[in-house]
Order: sequence, then C-alpha cells, then structure tokens
Amino acid sequence: MSGLELFAAALGVIAVWLTVKQNPWCWPIGLVMVLLYSWIFFEVKLYSDMLLQLVYAVLQLYGWWQWTRAGAAHHGRQVSYLPGQPLLLGLGVGLVASLALGAAMAHWTDADQPWLDAALTAFSLVAQLWMAQKRVQCWPLWIVLDTLFVGLFLYKGLYLTAALYALFTVLAVQGWREWRNDPVLQP
Repeated sequence: MSGLELFAAALGVIAVWLTVKQNPWCWPIGLVMVLLYSWIFFEVKLYSDMLLQLVYAVLQLYGWWQWTRAGAAHHGRQVSYLPGQPLLLGLGVGLVASLALGAAMAHWTDADQPWLDAALTAFSLVAQLWMAQKRVQCWPLWIVLDTLFVGLFLYKGLYLTAALYALFTVLAVQGWREWRNDPVLQP
C-alpha cells in the first residue's frame, strides 16, 4: 500500500458517497481519484483498468455536465429507469467490448488477468455511463462489478483498493435503495 493508493481510496469513498446522495461534487472529486488510479494500475500491470480510469476521466466530465446542465431548463437530470431495449443494448456492448479488449490484452500485452480485467473494464464503462445519466440500473451492475473487483485486487495484493471496492459494494447497495425511492423517479 502506498500513500498514493491511500489518498486515491479516500477520494473514492468521498466521490461514491456523494454520488449516492446525488451531490454533483462527486464528479470533480472522482476525476482526481481516477487520474491517480490510472497510475496505480499501470504500476501493477492492470492495463485495462488503467485505460478504464482514463476513460472514466472523460466520463467524470460528462457526468458533471449531465448532473448540472442537462435536463429540463438545464437544471440537471432526474433519476430514471433505463427501458428494456437500451438496457439490453448496453449489456450487449459491454459483452462485445469485453471480448475484444480481452483478446487484445491477452495477445499484445503482458497484462495480468487480461480477460477478467477486460470484462470488468467494459462493463464498468456501461455502469458509469448509466450513472452519469442517473439510471437506477447502474447500481445493481456496480454491485456485481465491485464484488468481482474485490477479488481481483486481493489477488494483485492491492489490499486497500480491495477494501475500497468492498465499501463501494456497500455504497452501491445504499445507492440502489435510495435511487429507487427517489421522490422524482421517472419511469
């Protein structure tokens, strides 16, 4: 465990807690966290996760805009459910991206756990996009992903990050509960 990992983990807890509470400050704090984690994952050869953090950086800016400027009269998005067809399309894109990225990482890099890392990366992008759009379904997907990330990070010896993702799992359960009970939830 490094000081950098500790600082990034602390920012992660703050960012996810603010997300659960629908506070738009989750996005700039999350931006700093993902940039720090891109370096951490590069150092331990989890290249798909490193790339994921860099894409997250862009999605942090997108989420910040969505939560503060999009929607009716530019007041930001409201919590809503993702309809069936777009939900299945998102999961399908996640699957195809998992296979393509896994094959690339297995063939062209010395990545550790290229297939698992690629699957977690691809589906995390789906979950992050849904979160930026305030879709309730982001939370159950995060619960599954965060649980799998815990195992991967334990395997890689990133114990603090594994604990962080265990906490993310708990926060995702809380987020799912709170967003489903949001008084302005739109179908």
